[in-house]
Amino acid sequence: MISLKNRVALITGGSRGIGSACVKMFADAGAKVAFTYKVSKSRAEEIEKEFPGSVKAYPVDMESEKKINDMVNKVEKDFGKIDILVHNAGIWNDGTLEKMTLDHWNELIRINLTSTFIFCKACASVMKKNNFGRMILITSTAGQRGEAFHSHYAASKGGMISFTKSLAVELAQNNITVNSVAPGWVVTEMNDDVFEDKDFVAKLEMDIPVGRIATAEDIAGPTLFLASDLARHINGEILNVNGGSVLCG
Repeated sequence: MISLKNRVALITGGSRGIGSACVKMFADAGAKVAFTYKVSKSRAEEIEKEFPGSVKAYPVDMESEKKINDMVNKVEKDFGKIDILVHNAGIWNDGTLEKMTLDHWNELIRINLTSTFIFCKACASVMKKNNFGRMILITSTAGQRGEAFHSHYAASKGGMISFTKSLAVELAQNNITVNSVAPGWVVTEMNDDVFEDKDFVAKLEMDIPVGRIATAEDIAGPTLFLASDLARHINGEILNVNGGSVLCG
């Protein structure tokens, strides 16, 4: 059993999907958990009630530098420190090259990539005070191989992957490791519309060597591992969690 006792984790996008699974798994491992949400207040409150005294939700606009910085400062004040950052919040939508507008591109880049920079910068300052930190960025196999008709999403995740490797070297002297978990397809609400096509789901399952699409918990587990002392010598790694469907070296 992995223990995160006496650790404080900040998890973005924690009210549903992968983020919610991470919040619950980290709390079960003994961590104090702060998590962000944007609109799912009722779900955030349900998770808080499930872990009274251990988990606290904070509403945050992922496009606002001020609100992100204010939230990180509030978490440090409420919990005394931040040991772990899991940056999971993000969006995914269609965007063919010819039809995509600059506003559409900029919105996704701000939410997925720019927020990564802001959260990591703010948390690094807190982590350096204790000479300890674990940052895990949730990216995607799309960031490594590209994704036709979702080029803006692939670009944002590719940027996060390069950012992971860059910070891994830059922050190592402060005993802060930076890694990434890169999922393939995952059964979450973000993909509900896509998974309504049962033929498409069947094809996906055939293309995945292990024969099934990942659950949110399948992604939360490796994330928990990277946050633990078991992974203390892993730094700058992109951990692919896709059932073998995309073998990125």
